[in-house]
Amino acid sequence: MLYLWVKALHIIFVVALIASLLVYPRYKIHQLSSSPGEPLYEAMKKSSAQLRLIIMNPSLILVWVFGLTMLWMNPALLSQGWLHAKLALVLILSGMHGYFIRLGKKVDSGGDGVSARQLRMLNEVPFLLMIVIVILVVAKPF
Repeated sequence: MLYLWVKALHIIFVVALIASLLVYPRYKIHQLSSSPGEPLYEAMKKSSAQLRLIIMNPSLILVWVFGLTMLWMNPALLSQGWLHAKLALVLILSGMHGYFIRLGKKVDSGGDGVSARQLRMLNEVPFLLMIVIVILVVAKPF
C-alpha cells in the first residue's frame, strides 16, 4: 500500500514538472518580446522566477526522490530494460530542466544568444520525452 502512495506522489510531481517545463519557455518568449523595465518584461521575469522556485525545482527533486524510493522498495524493476530506457530519458529531461534555467537566466540578463525561435523549438522536447516515457512505463515494450 505504501508503494502505491509513493507511486501516486511520483506521478503528481511528474505532471507538475512537465507542466512547468512547458510553461517556463513560454514565459521567456514573452519576456524576449519586450524590453527590460517594460511591464510585460518584468511580469514574465517575476512569474518565471516564481515558477522555477515554487514548482520546477521542487518538482524535479520530488520526482527523483519518489522515483528512487520506488526503486528502493522494488529493486526487481532494475532488471527490466524499459526502466533503463526510461531512466536515460529522465536524465535527459533533468538536463533540459537545467538548460532551461540557464537560458532563462540569460534572458533575464539581456537575452544575448537566446532567440524566441530557439525557445519555441525547445519547448516541444519535454512533451515528446514525456510521450516516450509514458509509453515505456505503461506498455513496457522490452
